[in-house]
Amino acid sequence: MEKKEHSKNKLLNNHFLANIYKSSSFGVIAILIFMCAALTIATRNFLTSDNLFSVVRAFSFTAIMAIGQCLVIITAGIDLSVGSIFAFSGVISVMAMTRWNVPVVFGILIGLAAGVAFGLFNGIFITKFRLPPFIATLGTLSIARGLSYGITGGFPLPNLPEAFKFIGQGYIWIIPFPVILLFILGVIFTIFLRTTILGRRIYAIGGNEEAARISGINVQGIKIVVYVLSGVLASIAGMATAARLGVAQSTAGLGLELDSIAAVIIGGASVTGGVGTVLGTILGAAIMGVLRNGLVLLNVSAYWQQTVVGAVIVLAVTLDQLRYRRNKN
Repeated sequence: MEKKEHSKNKLLNNHFLANIYKSSSFGVIAILIFMCAALTIATRNFLTSDNLFSVVRAFSFTAIMAIGQCLVIITAGIDLSVGSIFAFSGVISVMAMTRWNVPVVFGILIGLAAGVAFGLFNGIFITKFRLPPFIATLGTLSIARGLSYGITGGFPLPNLPEAFKFIGQGYIWIIPFPVILLFILGVIFTIFLRTTILGRRIYAIGGNEEAARISGINVQGIKIVVYVLSGVLASIAGMATAARLGVAQSTAGLGLELDSIAAVIIGGASVTGGVGTVLGTILGAAIMGVLRNGLVLLNVSAYWQQTVVGAVIVLAVTLDQLRYRRNKN
């Protein structure tokens, strides 16, 4: 009897390990561990507590924005406007607090409202006017960035309230608040995608939009919701970054749309839609963060850093396409 029970437990353990191995996040975790081990050997400062907290806090802002990008990419869309929404939300919320003397809570709500407005704009033009997501969000990228420059005149906005700074600079025990914020949002959106009807319908739209429409799913409505959520998460990341730096800048978030897309694809999502997880996205953002930190520690020129990051993005999308063709065949 004991032998039978032992065999059963062994079988269950082997099945559990096999599921972990086959999961989309396994390869990403393996790459992240390998990178950390390599940098620990190559540099003296990587494995210090100060550096590790700095890395985690730095990539948490990108990861928050990338969660929204993940929702969009699962529906086979793309959001190029997140970097500009990131900047505008930080600017408008800080301007409300420092120039219009609005309380911190209302300043944050104004920043979130900006994310909702731009996300709604994207969603409506993509669904109602049938603009390709690339074109619609590219236009929003220019609009939001132009508004950021216009209302600030290109000058940074300093003198942020201390209560607002806590979002980016504060700690709860020894953990930076942005990391806690990322964890909370990660859990919320993991549950949202895995357990809710809306979450399952998001995957269904990305898997086969026409089949989803025929089955009675409100494709247009769900796409609008997805782009609004992407805008909101970009605005949260933008305000948290402004709070971290102690200043809001119209130039914030330049190029971050590419980082968010790279994080999602590296994390196992597919540009063809229907595949992607929040955990994978956060791990993808972690890889990007560790990569950037490693290049700095290795004294690689900032110019070459962009080259390496660009190469990683191209490689990630190429591997995604190869994986898609293999699964299709």
